[in-house]
Amino acid sequence: MDFETVFTLVAVGFEVVGALAMVVGFLTALVLSFRTLRRGEGGTAAFTVLRTTLGAAILLGLEVLVAADLIRTITSKPSMEDALILGIIVLIRTILSMSIQIEIEGMLPWRRAMLTSGGQLIGQAISKDYRATAAARTEAASS
Repeated sequence: MDFETVFTLVAVGFEVVGALAMVVGFLTALVLSFRTLRRGEGGTAAFTVLRTTLGAAILLGLEVLVAADLIRTITSKPSMEDALILGIIVLIRTILSMSIQIEIEGMLPWRRAMLTSGGQLIGQAISKDYRATAAARTEAASS
């Protein structure tokens, strides 16, 4: 197996991971939203959880897909056309990522004190769900 074939397979692997991140994130968003509804927090809270978690999953998937594109372009035979295509793809994905982040956080990305990745947002959503479930169990046990 030659160098280009190996890195093409690596890029395909990254693409699969990026797509899986979005699919698993979507399923996670549905589960967390449903659990929010079951705890009686209301439809607005469930929708917010769904929207935030799904947006975070898309962000994470886009980050991985940009890495796949970079690997694919760097390891292929260099040409101006490939560089232009990569630039356009990265620009489109960057604009998408920024708009999703603005939608999730309600502020411009560069106004945040600390950078937050899609993975961190998903982790925060799961952690918040666990805390809310534990609080509901404690409340139910004391009743």
